[in-house]
Amino acid sequence: MNLFAYPFLADENIHPDVIAQMKSQGLDVWSVSEEGLMGQVDTAVLQFAHESGRVVLTHDSDFGTLAIARQQPITGIVYLRPGHIQPEFTLATLEALRQQEIHVAPPFIIVALRQQNEVRVRVRQM
Repeated sequence: MNLFAYPFLADENIHPDVIAQMKSQGLDVWSVSEEGLMGQVDTAVLQFAHESGRVVLTHDSDFGTLAIARQQPITGIVYLRPGHIQPEFTLATLEALRQQEIHVAPPFIIVALRQQNEVRVRVRQM
């Protein structure tokens, strides 16, 4: 299934303008703050996302560690590197991902590394 067909759970480090823009594009996105998960440990956020069938969208590498090293169940994780305070930076990275038309099946981890205007993508099917 196309990555952007999945519902997302945006971690607290994803700028609210990014979430608003994703919603305006018709994407199914919940935020950690909307779900009352602000300040919760990453394991709780990951568990909530998995139980809700949502892909975690984050700038935090800890989610991948939890999924791989600790074998915590996931639907999916999209790890955007580097994190950025400017929402336009993150939105441009997401647009680059959308243009690549990535198809995945749960569980998966996607790492999008942006260097200037180039986005390199690694997909790990677990």
